[in-house]
Amino acid sequence: MSDHTHGAPSAAPRAAPRAAPPPAAGGAFAPLRRPVFAVLWGATVLGNTGSFMRDVASAWIVTDLSASPAAVGMVQAAAMLPVFLLAIPAGVLSDILDRRRFLIGIQIGLGLVSAALMLLSMSGLMTVSSLVALTFLGGVGAALMAPTWQSIVPELVPRPELKSAVALNSLGINIARSIGPAVGGLLLASFGAAVTYGADVASYVLVIAALWWWRRDAGAQDELSERFTGAFRAGLRYARASRELHVVLLRAVFFFFFASAVWALLPLVARELLKGDAAYYGVLLGSVGAGAIGGALLLPRLRAFATADGLVLGAAFVTAAATASLAFAPPRWLALVVLLAMGGAWIIALTTLNATAQSILPNWVRGRALAVYLTAFNGAMACGSISWGLVAQQIGLPGALLVSGAGLVVAGLILHRVKLPAGEADLTPAMHWPEPLLAAPVENDRGPVLILIEYRIAPEDHPAFLDALYRLSAARRRDGAYNWGVTEDAADPSLMVEWFMVESWAEHLRQHRRVSHADADVQAGVLKFHQGDAPPHARHLIGAERPARATGGHA
Repeated sequence: MSDHTHGAPSAAPRAAPRAAPPPAAGGAFAPLRRPVFAVLWGATVLGNTGSFMRDVASAWIVTDLSASPAAVGMVQAAAMLPVFLLAIPAGVLSDILDRRRFLIGIQIGLGLVSAALMLLSMSGLMTVSSLVALTFLGGVGAALMAPTWQSIVPELVPRPELKSAVALNSLGINIARSIGPAVGGLLLASFGAAVTYGADVASYVLVIAALWWWRRDAGAQDELSERFTGAFRAGLRYARASRELHVVLLRAVFFFFFASAVWALLPLVARELLKGDAAYYGVLLGSVGAGAIGGALLLPRLRAFATADGLVLGAAFVTAAATASLAFAPPRWLALVVLLAMGGAWIIALTTLNATAQSILPNWVRGRALAVYLTAFNGAMACGSISWGLVAQQIGLPGALLVSGAGLVVAGLILHRVKLPAGEADLTPAMHWPEPLLAAPVENDRGPVLILIEYRIAPEDHPAFLDALYRLSAARRRDGAYNWGVTEDAADPSLMVEWFMVESWAEHLRQHRRVSHADADVQAGVLKFHQGDAPPHARHLIGAERPARATGGHA
């Protein structure tokens, strides 16, 4: 069974024509002119406001239940650890399920968690253990929700508005961050935790209503639609093979690990260093959120003067300076200014890294790859929360804050040399591979499949050809190959054979759908070394199983 080649033009080209370049985006707020995006964005702001109110109540209650820094860090970790553990399975689900229905189910579950917190607070039965357990369940809901929310953004806006939409989502989160903690702190101080949790329950009703109103096209299912296990493996293969994603993950992990010290220790900073109460703690968080709003509004202008790498480095310096400043117990008004600056730096780094991750991912694996990014982000935050709580317990709050600030500066300077990807490649499917020629239909679950592609390469072109082919190997692995190699015929040095293996026939057919225009350009760079009028010859070899022997009875 063979086709002409993978990536070479056939006698009757099947390549889909490239679309004309999309029109320029209409400014930072252009996505809000699209009704569905605007409604869901508004609902998300309200929902996140309720979540921040809940988090303020939980963070303050734990300081009433226990004065241990480790206990405070444990609550922070309980919220983030599930995202570290479950984000990748959640990303798989977001790619294979109806995202709208999935989100509605998650919102219902999160509402029940907040209702349980409200009832425990009303009855006076709240303990550190129950708070950590319910916070963990809330983290499970957040883990399931986060990649799905991010994955729907490209469905709501055209690609030219994607970075603006990502920035608006970050802006919305930080509008909620500025309002939620302040309102939550006031409700907590005036009416108690039960009312604060009850307000969060009400916010979920509004989000569910918005999702119910959205009439999403779920997309057609066919015999090549992915199932959970195969989709999980495909997502991991993509993440393992994508060097661009590795760079984003590396930069994110180090930034958020060191920057997490402020988030983990801020309740204790407010209570012990700044001598504040619950209302003041809410105002501190509100100052972070207000700074984040300012940073999000300033970011489009900063992009005109600085690269993504420069923005992340600058954010690291500002965050480090703010963290170190808090170690010296500044006056309360000055602490608000410090956290205002930190909020702006935080959102600049977060939005820049998030937008970069979004821009380098094709749609078919977006949820899974974003889940890997969220796993790295929340893993760094969770490990940081636990680590800085333990460090503070050993050397004190000021020492922990100073160490984290110094680490952030050092890591920022070192990793500035590892440049973030531009994210400008055309990742839409090229659909330029010809369909395989089959002697008979092949069952989709048959495998593994070995694809052999024979090239005729002049000996003097071998080094350049192999360089180009190794660049192509990354695309093969991202799109589904679990093994890849290249061989040379000992009897005919001009014959070079590229081979790669895919786990099933269905997965290979999915490869045909996944190859992007950017990958097609890389393939074209390989094919220019091929000699002869005929394109490279490709063969498909499918794993053959020995038929089971019939068992006969005694003669």
